[in-house]
Amino acid sequence: MNLENARFNMIEQQLRPWNVLDPVVLDLLNLVPRENFVPQQYSGLAYADIEVPLGHDVAMLSPKIEARLLQALALNNYESVLEIGTGSGYLTALLATLAKHVYSVEIIPELSKSAAARLRKQGIKNVTLEVGDGAQGWSKHAPYDVIVLGGSVPLLAPAFQQSLNIGGRLLAVVGEAPVMTVTLVTRVNATAYRTDAVFENCIPSLVNAPQPERFTF
Repeated sequence: MNLENARFNMIEQQLRPWNVLDPVVLDLLNLVPRENFVPQQYSGLAYADIEVPLGHDVAMLSPKIEARLLQALALNNYESVLEIGTGSGYLTALLATLAKHVYSVEIIPELSKSAAARLRKQGIKNVTLEVGDGAQGWSKHAPYDVIVLGGSVPLLAPAFQQSLNIGGRLLAVVGEAPVMTVTLVTRVNATAYRTDAVFENCIPSLVNAPQPERFTF
């Protein structure tokens, strides 16, 4: 398989038609080899428009979703990032390449361990990987400039917004299938937040995502 061609086709046939037009993001996805973050048995699917399984009932987001998330965040190289759900470590690598430091939390120890090995192999050092349940928030290194959730949530835990710096952004896929919205929350000041809907898309739920109260009759 010609990985260079596959990477080119991913950019031209998946990303650009899906309104990923930021040259910084396009260059980044061309630079970071996705095949190094895919389980070996799925190496031929590294650039396919699918959610590649990682085991433990978890999968990588498709390339176009990762690209759209990065484009929406518009990261700066002085920013600190909290990522909930390390997964394969690929999105972690993309975030770390653009930001100052990434704190990434993964609830499944085996995934965190394998992601750490992939990131070391890629030479990415500005990442702190931690094992734990971050679905309700992760204030350990707060405040953060950016928070991104790697899985969907029916509702956002308030702790995430409270962990943002003034001017900080929180990006999450909020809702329940079949209706989910990629939502960007910006902290305007100590008490005010602005919420913008970026685009609609369904992705797998974050492990232990907080659930709304359900009424039973």
